[in-house]
Amino acid sequence: MRPKHLSLLLGVVVVLTLLGVACASAPAQSPTPASQAKPAAQQAAPTQAAAAAPAQPAQAAAAAQPAKAAQAKPATTGKKRKFAFLAGVQDPFYYTIQRGAQLAANELGIELITQIPSTWNTTVQAPMLDALVARGDLDFLFLAPTDKEAMIAPLKKASDTGLPILTVDTYIGDGDYANGPVKFPLSYIASDNVEGGKIAADALAEAIGKKGKVYVQNTVPGASTTDQRVQGFKDELKKYPDITLVGVDFNQDDPSKAQAQTQAVLQRVPDLAGIFGTNVFSAEGAGQVVQNMGLTGKVKVVAFDATEDAIAKLKAKVVDLVIAQKPFDMGYLAVMMGSAHLDGVTSVPKHIPTGYQLITRENVDKPEVARFIYTK
Repeated sequence: MRPKHLSLLLGVVVVLTLLGVACASAPAQSPTPASQAKPAAQQAAPTQAAAAAPAQPAQAAAAAQPAKAAQAKPATTGKKRKFAFLAGVQDPFYYTIQRGAQLAANELGIELITQIPSTWNTTVQAPMLDALVARGDLDFLFLAPTDKEAMIAPLKKASDTGLPILTVDTYIGDGDYANGPVKFPLSYIASDNVEGGKIAADALAEAIGKKGKVYVQNTVPGASTTDQRVQGFKDELKKYPDITLVGVDFNQDDPSKAQAQTQAVLQRVPDLAGIFGTNVFSAEGAGQVVQNMGLTGKVKVVAFDATEDAIAKLKAKVVDLVIAQKPFDMGYLAVMMGSAHLDGVTSVPKHIPTGYQLITRENVDKPEVARFIYTK
């Protein structure tokens, strides 16, 4: 079968699969996308490219030309396509997206270029984006924008060169690329983060007996994902009149700062009943303080993102529930959707949800659940 036909076939299969995922009744129980079912074994063993140290930003030459329009470029021209992935920050979540993307790229014969910023900051990510676009040889770019407003202008500039763009995990504008104020991205592939926040609130409420004081350890304001998780968490807490939210802190994606903030809250609120850590570093820092202060089992913790650290704390009974996203799926589907778009497919959904897996001490060792744990 010729490469072009293979790409078209893969695109059709993936889109049909996505329609099935979108119809699932609840994110935590949604069927695993076909792309995840196939590469489950590979998640434990990263490809050589993914296991390597994150690449440094490309240096844009002064005379570099902007990327040429890539729409409907045939796969049979003999030119190997080049896709780029620009992550949000160096953490296991984004490394897992990279592995999923690399698997799809390997299957389609695509060269994948990955850039991973050292810190979650628009002033770091935007120049890396500019450097990637200035290369002039990219056919498609997908990224996790570090700010839903500040990244609109640099991404619009990149899109205006003719480079197709898709966002994963986070979005720009309001995330509604079909009807919202920002429409130029091809699609947005991510979890439903408002729903994720509601799941966290319900889990924490159950863990503390539906009464007591709770605290949210958050990352940075302006990040679409965590903003929505806190929104969903607060909205769901309205169902529990005997639960009081004592505060939300922002740690700037620094686990050490998350520890300091959590310790200060525990000293100020000695009867704190529970903590919601909204992302990798927030949950890591909060859980470490609970463990260090000998409050395991007394202060309940719900961790968003299934890192190896979160799973270790789950097994040690420091954390009561881990909410796993499906970053491997996000990366795999991003590459597949980009390839389908370049092959002329016009029905790529503007939003592709990937769902959740809830990980507890009862199911953590089951292979069908353990496959969703993020690894470095």
